[in-house]
Amino acid sequence: MATLMAPTTTRQRVTPSARQYVKYAYGGRLPHSMIEWVSHDLAGPRASVRMVVRWAIPCVLLVLPMLFVPGPLGVRITMTMPILLSYLFFSIALNRVYRRYRLVQHGLDPELINKLERERNSDMYDEYYRKYRGQSR
Repeated sequence: MATLMAPTTTRQRVTPSARQYVKYAYGGRLPHSMIEWVSHDLAGPRASVRMVVRWAIPCVLLVLPMLFVPGPLGVRITMTMPILLSYLFFSIALNRVYRRYRLVQHGLDPELINKLERERNSDMYDEYYRKYRGQSR
């Protein structure tokens, strides 16, 4: 009597586990099977916001103990705010640079970052090419 056995297929994950996500969020690479998730994470909607939040978490953890230093609230605020504001400034200023690097790190085209902007403003670009270059794209 033969028994039917279900075919064994090894399915690869398409989203990272919690451990993989933490490693990925702070510079690690994900397996090639998750490349679509990576491209959406780095170049999809609200990618900039996700990156700033990821960068803010270690900074907040670093300055949180400063809020418990004995002293007036004003002193504690003036100790923490310059660090937080400069961290926020640099995370916003270097956001595109770092996301491009991460795309290249995963073997993706760094121009994916501009994809949403190009799609949103495609009519403006077409008008520019028609008006100033005398050609359509």
